[in-house]
Amino acid sequence: MPTTRQRRFGLLAAVVACSFAGLPNCAAVAQIVQPVVPPTSSDIAAMTPDERRVWEEYKKAQQSYSAVAGAYWNSIAEQRKLRNGKRARGEQLSVNDYVLAQPPVYTGPLNPGKRPPHPVYVPVVADFLAAARREFGFTPRLPQSESEFKRAYAKVALAAGLTGDQIVRIYGFEATGNGSYDVEAGLEHNKYARAITTALGYNQLLATNSVEILAEKGSEFIKRFELAAAAMPAGARQALEAKIDVLRKMLAFASSVPDAWNQHEILANTPKGLAVHALNLDLDIGPLLQTQKLVDSVVFARRKGFARVLTAAELEMMNLTGDGNGFDMVTMPSPWRDQVPTANFFRPSGYADNPVAQRNNVVAKLIAATDARMNEEIKKPGARELAGFLQ
Repeated sequence: MPTTRQRRFGLLAAVVACSFAGLPNCAAVAQIVQPVVPPTSSDIAAMTPDERRVWEEYKKAQQSYSAVAGAYWNSIAEQRKLRNGKRARGEQLSVNDYVLAQPPVYTGPLNPGKRPPHPVYVPVVADFLAAARREFGFTPRLPQSESEFKRAYAKVALAAGLTGDQIVRIYGFEATGNGSYDVEAGLEHNKYARAITTALGYNQLLATNSVEILAEKGSEFIKRFELAAAAMPAGARQALEAKIDVLRKMLAFASSVPDAWNQHEILANTPKGLAVHALNLDLDIGPLLQTQKLVDSVVFARRKGFARVLTAAELEMMNLTGDGNGFDMVTMPSPWRDQVPTANFFRPSGYADNPVAQRNNVVAKLIAATDARMNEEIKKPGARELAGFLQ
């Protein structure tokens, strides 16, 4: 069953690419992933002979490439199924259980179709807040300062069992080392740019992550707040009880579909789903959501028998690629990591949209590049401040 870690390749991969590349304006990546609209039959009928020739050459090249690429990605899926079967039976894996060839690269002509005049609009924080007010009558309790949110997040994350190194380095990687609690993908360096995805906060939860975490852990959050409310004086208790009532309503919404990523993704793209995503901005609930996404990966690894503490880069592999794929990478014997292509841990569309995985095209390189980026980002003031709250 997909969990909160089944993620975000596609547009999110462009965000990660920005992080690795250190681009000054990640919104520029929106142009890279902007889709091409294929010509309609009337468009083709109106083409000049030269334009039609270009179109036919493109189609022919695509057909040839698709046949080769299709066979390659089918082998990736088959080998993944084989590995899962071996693990289930307790059998040892070998390096030959992975596809060791790199994916085929398309070198033909570009698609001559038209591009839309504007990228697809991605909701932003103002939309999440407006949806929360409209759909649930909810206004998050925003922090008085960034330090206040960092302090709350540090307390929750440490109490949940994450290490200080994991907390700071993943914050640095996901939120650029200076990101605020309300930082959104694409707006890290320019708040007037275009958002690329709904990925939000210190650990960059998508709206789908928020809906799924609430569906899976919302009851636990409510119990936590009920215990806290019982110990509060009347005025403060009343405010928290109102928040608990909102959480119950949101939980009912998030639980109204089967616990599956694609079902939660549908909910996340509705007004109520955007309202749920606003929980990340709340000083009480936001740290719980941001922390839970990482904790679930740690729990997954432990359940699979992984005894030692995951390094921050290893935990980030699970955070980025999904628990199953990430676990596959981090438990791989070191000598294999220089041989196994990163393509083994992606779907075709995700790999196509992820220049980082293409450039760092074996497991060892991808983990090393992640560590290197973390090393740089944790030097920034935001990361250093967070580290101070973890002492």
